[in-house]
Amino acid sequence: MQELFIDSVTHRFNQQAVLNGVYLNCKIGEVVGLLGRNGSGKSTLLKIIFGSIKADFKHLKLNDEIIQKGYLSGRIAYLTQDTFIPNKLTVEDAIEIFCTRHKEALLQVTFIAQNLKKKFRDCSGGEHRLLEALIIIYSDAVFILLDEPFSQLAPLLVDEVKLHINKMKPLKGFIITDHYYRSILDISDRIVLLHNGCNYKINTTDDLILHGYLPDFND
Repeated sequence: MQELFIDSVTHRFNQQAVLNGVYLNCKIGEVVGLLGRNGSGKSTLLKIIFGSIKADFKHLKLNDEIIQKGYLSGRIAYLTQDTFIPNKLTVEDAIEIFCTRHKEALLQVTFIAQNLKKKFRDCSGGEHRLLEALIIIYSDAVFILLDEPFSQLAPLLVDEVKLHINKMKPLKGFIITDHYYRSILDISDRIVLLHNGCNYKINTTDDLILHGYLPDFND
């Protein structure tokens, strides 16, 4: 089975360790939820996997092949927190660039079909976010990194994104992080918490309380 694997990730920022020996893996057919407080290194870890920033040290493999930058493999796609599709492009233009293998499936999505000729500069913030999320989910990449995909989205649109993640999950592996932790718990097969530069396997919400991610209301 295809697998994305990163181990021994170490990264410092302003002489402070953000990530210290972090390990993470993801296989086709699963969604791995990545939780952590602000500054815990979630986005940094995704950027290291994708290759947009360089770690002090990492061991990154894709299907047992050591790689240096995920984007160079053509098999890893990354939805950044910021917009990445140029405003002058239409939705149809973006689909032609990013989606070949699953293009027809994406065109069946009502919101996509209704906005093919629309330019991204004419979209609201929420529309822009939803369109970029859908295009990345249906892109040709096999492993999908989603950095706050639910940001700016109304609850119904959050559910829409989760529906499409589940639809494509048999064909892809997803690593997803968001501050809407309940949505992450809902969509994920496994949860990993980043805390104090290290990663922890989370089995229950009690584990999130134990590691200080959630408050203990029993105290």
